[in-house]
Amino acid sequence: MVDTDKLHQFVGKMLGDLGGAASIGLVHIGDALGLYKTLHQQGPMTVAELAEAAGVNQRYLREWLSHQAASGYLAYDPATQKFTLPPEQAMVFAIEDSPVYLVGAFEAMAAFLGNQELVKPAFKTGQGVAWGDQAGCMFCAVARFFRPGYHNNLVANWLPALDGVVAKLQSGAKVADIGCGHGWSTMFMARAFPNAEFVGYDFHPGSIEQAATHAREHGSPPNLRFEVGSAKDYPGRDFDLVTFFDCLHDMGDPAGAAAHVRRSLKPDGTWMVVEPIAGDRLEDNLNPVGRLYYAASTMVCVPTSLSQEVGAALGAQAGEAKLREVITAGGFASVRRAAETPFNMVLEARP
Repeated sequence: MVDTDKLHQFVGKMLGDLGGAASIGLVHIGDALGLYKTLHQQGPMTVAELAEAAGVNQRYLREWLSHQAASGYLAYDPATQKFTLPPEQAMVFAIEDSPVYLVGAFEAMAAFLGNQELVKPAFKTGQGVAWGDQAGCMFCAVARFFRPGYHNNLVANWLPALDGVVAKLQSGAKVADIGCGHGWSTMFMARAFPNAEFVGYDFHPGSIEQAATHAREHGSPPNLRFEVGSAKDYPGRDFDLVTFFDCLHDMGDPAGAAAHVRRSLKPDGTWMVVEPIAGDRLEDNLNPVGRLYYAASTMVCVPTSLSQEVGAALGAQAGEAKLREVITAGGFASVRRAAETPFNMVLEARP
């Protein structure tokens, strides 16, 4: 027997989910056309005022604004017919350095939708989808999604949580940032510690090209460079610090990568592994954050790992226990959780 009350509750949830899904493209448009930032900078505006300020068509804009108000993304005053981006929503849609800036997450969701035609056949074959073959600019969206977390936590909280690492960086350490993508993590560290030497490695040449471009555009510090290299064969020895940001679970052979990190470190070196926050049991992750990460894992992380040798496919919700297994399999004697956020865990591994 169908419980009518439960059915109505579930349909209500579905309407919320469909409304969120329908918002993906509209948020992207609002960001690309500068609509959120214009409202943030200029305050409450009518359709005509915003259309003139942003240089867009009024009729399209009226529909977009109406959707944003119905979604609770904007506030609407019937008396003045003006739309406002409240300060809380501005933190999500307009302020790029905000710790809760989520426009990159919306871009990633759009890329996930584009990826379905690549991933759907893989459900039958068990084969992978290489990182460079993902739909659209997946790596662009992922870089934009992770940037606020790195901006707000990396230098201020994560590095200080590691034993003795900040002192080494201040005096002049040698650092390798593996799987650096578009290089935001490497750049934040290089700017904060001018006496240290930083090199960002990624196996995807397109990402390294973008990292170098970003560095030039944002005033690349002289202690920073980017090179193509995989987690199992990047060059160099005697690193004081090796960092992996949200990438170990994407690798085909994470244990092999751990072993290479161990060989590349000084005897007293540190490996910092930043991974999506997750419990060790499925029931620990049945929450809004786990929901997003399992979606990303299905559409991006597992396919990426399965496209590489070994194909361990840890997934974005591997959990600390599984990550410890991989890290210790590479020859590390000590692993501890040094820090965490609602989205990430930071593990410190030592030989």
